Amino acid sequence: MSVRGALGLVVAGLGVWLVVLVFRGEPGAAAPPAAFTSSAQCKECHPQVYAEWEASPHANAWVNEAVRSLSNDFANQDCIACHAPRGVFDVGVGERMLPRNVRRMEGVDCLTCHQLPEGGMAGTITDPRAACRPVERIELTRPEFCAGCHNQHKTVDQWRGSKWPDQDQDCRSCHMPFRDGTPESGRSHAMPGGTSLDFLQRAIALSGERVDGGWLVRLANVGAGHAFPTDERSRASDVFWRPIGDLGKPGVETWRHLDRMRSPYRTETDLEDTLLQAHEVREFTITDPDAADGIEVAWFYKRSPYWADAEHPDPDREATLVHRLELRP
Repeated sequence: MSVRGALGLVVAGLGVWLVVLVFRGEPGAAAPPAAFTSSAQCKECHPQVYAEWEASPHANAWVNEAVRSLSNDFANQDCIACHAPRGVFDVGVGERMLPRNVRRMEGVDCLTCHQLPEGGMAGTITDPRAACRPVERIELTRPEFCAGCHNQHKTVDQWRGSKWPDQDQDCRSCHMPFRDGTPESGRSHAMPGGTSLDFLQRAIALSGERVDGGWLVRLANVGAGHAFPTDERSRASDVFWRPIGDLGKPGVETWRHLDRMRSPYRTETDLEDTLLQAHEVREFTITDPDAADGIEVAWFYKRSPYWADAEHPDPDREATLVHRLELRP
């Protein structure tokens, strides 16, 4: 066979293989990403993350009893955009969220944060071998990603005005910590917040001391990355005190209202914003003669503000006791 003939066979062979590659794809080539229509599809590959999310406030954003009550079963349609939102990447990172019409029972789900309009998922790595075809997107790590919902009441702006950005502490530092403190363990998706007593106790501090025959009570926002309580204007926090001598007396309602922290609704024009800002410390002096033998101070938190005020001080009803302090001579 001539040299020209041999070269012809080689070229012909290469042509066959090119045809095969075009129609069959290279060995191991990635297939199109799987179509995801529910967060339940994420469970098979991400069981730990799914379990954390399933028990989180995000997963319960649509079915939570307090939310259903405050929104009048979502007759207040303004609430839907953040309790059953469309995908963040679909709406635009940092843009105000829009409501979706499907999967509302899943609340703020996996697809809300990770699904990309062009297909595949946003993640912290790029892996073309995985079924969801994750693509690394740095936006997931930034507070602006949370702002579409959580800056409606200026929570992200409150963080920006604090010392935490200069210390490289952001939303994920508190709400998505590393599971065992190391990056290798991955970030938790449990999303602790105002529904976690431990979280509340670490965010704020209550202390007091004897001063000039009275009592100095100190309230401090020591750990929240924003004002307290933040986000929903329905949330309120109250501090009460009562004389030590009244402790244990059945039927005796002797709580005295000391302070309330809450941001009013737009319609509550007669109320001022009393949120405890990041790093803020408030001090109150109690000189009431009833306090001579000592006082008990209690800090309560509630998702709805209408349970206790100066005229109806009943903090033990339907509230979360965050801190309790006894001060004695």
